[in-house]
Amino acid sequence: MPKKFVFEDAMKRLEEIVSLLEKGDAPLDQSLELFEEGTALIKKCGSALDKAEQKVSLLVRTEEGPSEVPFDEEA
Repeated sequence: MPKKFVFEDAMKRLEEIVSLLEKGDAPLDQSLELFEEGTALIKKCGSALDKAEQKVSLLVRTEEGPSEVPFDEEA
């Protein structure tokens, strides 16, 4: 069973990968594997952020009371 994607865990793993790659002491094969893993995590995180942005709404006051307005329509 595949592990459930957790954004915070993915970000933590990305930080680990960056740290390992910045050290520069990993063999080339391992560095490539880390780079590929990091690229996949970035793609998943980007997708998760896009989905979250679509769900974000702002409450605005109208004459009728509070209403929801999509985030991208913020004035």
